[in-house]
Amino acid sequence: MAGEGFYDAGALRQAATNLFYGWGYNFYRKENQLRADDQLIRSKAATLLGHAMSNVSEAESAYRREFLPAPTRAKPFPDAAAVEAAQKLERLARAIGAIEAALQQQPVPENDRMTQRYREEAPTLQTLIDFDHRLVGQCELVRSMVNGQDGTAILKMFADLNAGLEAIRETMRNRESVLLGQLQK
Repeated sequence: MAGEGFYDAGALRQAATNLFYGWGYNFYRKENQLRADDQLIRSKAATLLGHAMSNVSEAESAYRREFLPAPTRAKPFPDAAAVEAAQKLERLARAIGAIEAALQQQPVPENDRMTQRYREEAPTLQTLIDFDHRLVGQCELVRSMVNGQDGTAILKMFADLNAGLEAIRETMRNRESVLLGQLQK
């Protein structure tokens, strides 16, 4: 019968296994699970930052509606302090968005023979996941600080929020340096 090879599960499994191994993938390696966990954790942390950015953007829009009315003949120019405050909120939202994007682009160790030869991949991934746990906590703290807050309240926390964003950036830098072999937890 023509095409019998397509129905032979043993031959198909062997071909798939050979391809997976050729691609450097093994379903049962701990490293693969750790790599997937690392990507999932970073994705969730980025989602938290996305919510924070959305909250700050909404607060900025409401702030502009409240404190920057349309120009009139009597007052053709807006209040300089209100403009500066609105711009601070806008910059904060952009900074959060930039960190969110950078977090999603963070690298993980390559799954190749050279990486495996020169580095213990599982311990490296475990260290990265430890950094990622810290990132999730930091991102959740930023999100909770701006959640449901208006622009005025966010402006009062501006220094603390900037310090939180800098802490996230520092954790991301430390995470990258683990991959370069420059930092040990």
